Amino acid sequence: MGASIFPVSNYAGSQYDISILVWKDPKEGNWWMQFGNNNVLGYWPAPLFSYLADSASMIEWGGEVVNSEPDGEHTSTQMGSGHFPNEGFGKSSYFKNIQVVDGSNNLRAPKGLGIYTEASSCYDVQKGYNSAWGNYFYYGGPGKNEDCS
Repeated sequence: MGASIFPVSNYAGSQYDISILVWKDPKEGNWWMQFGNNNVLGYWPAPLFSYLADSASMIEWGGEVVNSEPDGEHTSTQMGSGHFPNEGFGKSSYFKNIQVVDGSNNLRAPKGLGIYTEASSCYDVQKGYNSAWGNYFYYGGPGKNEDCS
């Protein structure tokens, strides 16, 4: 893509969404990535994913921070907006309208959507569902803080 995404959301201010779609071409087996409604960014050739020849058995969404514990303490690297999920819209980062592409190449809600965090005092996640957003989750946190060391 070679570009940054703009505009960006502001804490307690304007919020902006992007749409990302990843799907498998049923004829060639390549995995494609699309940004927005009409911007196909490219693909990963089928031979790169021998375990995904037919389908994926698990899909993950979320954030990740490398914590090498410098000086024996948790990193102060933020995840998402740097704010916990309980702060909600306009303050915490989120994924919404979470869907998967099924074997018939149709979008559908994922089954058995679960959440996971390794250190909820450093970063956390909360999932939900409503008619406007479908399946969604808020996630993130500040990293090292008084409850996370």
